[in-house]
Amino acid sequence: MSHEAIIEQLRRRVSADEYRQIRQEWKTHSIAEDQRDIAGLLSTLTDDCVYELAQTGEKWHGHEGAARFYTELLTAFPDIHFDLQNIVIGPQGVFEEAHVTGTHKGQWLHYPATGREIEFDVIILFPWDPEKKKFGGERVYVFGLQEAVGM
Repeated sequence: MSHEAIIEQLRRRVSADEYRQIRQEWKTHSIAEDQRDIAGLLSTLTDDCVYELAQTGEKWHGHEGAARFYTELLTAFPDIHFDLQNIVIGPQGVFEEAHVTGTHKGQWLHYPATGREIEFDVIILFPWDPEKKKFGGERVYVFGLQEAVGM
């Protein structure tokens, strides 16, 4: 992101209505994720959303990519649980920190299934698109996954 774009984000004002809308979209997204409702998740995302694992640079584009990302994640960890630790909501979007637990029952990315219970931490940015009034995807930072799956 360019320096000018960062400055623009810092100067952005948010109304109480927009704040409530961002917060509600995040809640809708989180509830849909907990219920394994892919269509509900997609309803909170722009058509051109991007999912990215920051450390690896792997990306999934658009609703098709987001659906694939979630389908693969929820298949690999069918009992995955995100225990929210911190959240920041602002005009730029939502930034959350979560402790993740689950059972590694299927391959995810290049990690073969271990059958073991795992735990790791994530920090996720949900960038807000103020024109489309949806999230532009997720930028996910994962900590401790390699140790959790024995890689």
